[in-house]
Amino acid sequence: MTRLIAALCASVALAGCSLAPTYVRPAPPVPTSWPVGDAYLRQSEAALPSVTYRDVFRDARLQALIDQALVNNRDLRVAVANIEATRAQYRIQRADLFPQLNATSAYSYRESSRSGVNTGVNTGGTGTGGTGTGTGTGGTGTGPGTGGTGTGTGGTTVVSGSNSTFQAQLGVTAFEIDLFGRVRSLTGAALSRYFAQEAAARATRLTLIGDIASAWLNYAADKSLLTVADQTAVAARASVRLTDARRRGGVSPRTDVRQAEQILATAEADLAQQRSLLAQDVNALQLLVGAPIDPAQLPAGIEQAAQTIGELPAGIDSGVLLRRPDVVQAEYSLRAYNAEIGAARAALFPRISLTGLVGFASTALRTLFSGDAFNWSVAPNASYPIFRAGAGRANVDYSVAQRDAALANYELTIQSAFREVSDALARRGTITDQLAANQRFYAAAVDTLNLTNARYRGGIDTYLTSLDAQRQLYSAQRTLVATQLVRATNLVTLYRTLGGDSLLDVSDQGPRPTAN
Repeated sequence: MTRLIAALCASVALAGCSLAPTYVRPAPPVPTSWPVGDAYLRQSEAALPSVTYRDVFRDARLQALIDQALVNNRDLRVAVANIEATRAQYRIQRADLFPQLNATSAYSYRESSRSGVNTGVNTGGTGTGGTGTGTGTGGTGTGPGTGGTGTGTGGTTVVSGSNSTFQAQLGVTAFEIDLFGRVRSLTGAALSRYFAQEAAARATRLTLIGDIASAWLNYAADKSLLTVADQTAVAARASVRLTDARRRGGVSPRTDVRQAEQILATAEADLAQQRSLLAQDVNALQLLVGAPIDPAQLPAGIEQAAQTIGELPAGIDSGVLLRRPDVVQAEYSLRAYNAEIGAARAALFPRISLTGLVGFASTALRTLFSGDAFNWSVAPNASYPIFRAGAGRANVDYSVAQRDAALANYELTIQSAFREVSDALARRGTITDQLAANQRFYAAAVDTLNLTNARYRGGIDTYLTSLDAQRQLYSAQRTLVATQLVRATNLVTLYRTLGGDSLLDVSDQGPRPTAN
């Protein structure tokens, strides 16, 4: 027993060598700072702090929708289920690092019997009778005498018996002694894939939050456009009535009426379209939230909704990209493939396994655990592939190629993230000026319409001038709404592209959750 325990302890102690390449995080293939130039913000900003979506999306109605979606969204449920699946796979792989201990007990009973027949033959001897001599008239006669022969048959004999056996055993079957780190490398790969799946779930969560904020803002913009179309239709109906009255009075030609009707028809068509878009916006939100939407949680217009989206500093250090969920996922995938190289290399060496058994066996239950009933055995086994036609080396080459592909994917993910943030920063650097210009254009369009209407009613200008002013104002209102939506969604894009509220440290040892 002592020898068996010593053998198991020695096998565990021998395990631990790894043939996997030492992982070194690749340097990000992007500049350390964001682009600069006319399209970007000029001020130097602090490093990106750890924030939550509540710090960026400050409207209580939007926060309530996000909270509801984090509970009900089906994509997020799928992501959580995938995390549980990969965690179970990691636990299954990790179990191979430890011996599998099996306990068995058995009882057997056997009864046997045998029988035989005894046969014997007894033969009496032959005796010679005495010779008689007689004197008589007839003559003399001499004759021998014969003894009797006896035969005897033996009886049948039956022998019977029974045998009982009791057994209790503990055994370790084919436990691999991980001398070259094959099992440990596979376990490390499984752990990295579990972390990668967890990062994928965070990416799903981040995308979900951004999509809900964008859909909420789209609803707000469409609501504002509906209001603009409705107000324009109301004004156009009044203009049609006015020009028609002037036509009947002989002041205006019929063309003025028909031109006014064009403005009215355009506004009514846009009004119908905006009602459809609002219904579709609600449907999109319900799909994202995973439950019906309370109308009270919807914004009244983009003017108010845009003011509730907070600024998010971008930071001059592009190292913040390393905590983006998709970048974290790519890095852990790279770590997994790097560990699998070690497993492929270890497969080139002999595989040593150990089978051990300790137990008790006795013919009586009361003596099962006595000293004489104890028995044990140890059976080490070593196997080495002598000829595989180069399959082992090819497996190593395959693992190295997969690692190289994962490295390229990791670097591409960082480059794509850098590009997305740079695009968002470029838009952010110019959107304020564009919004201010559109606001000035809208104010000028309002004043122009008032002046041209007055000149038309005074008979100074034709109705065509007033019609152009109405069209310019309608276009200016729609453009202003669109620009306000772009500015608000740009802040959402920055939140998403910079990694949102992923609370991670990005040390050289890899991404790790920050301590709360």
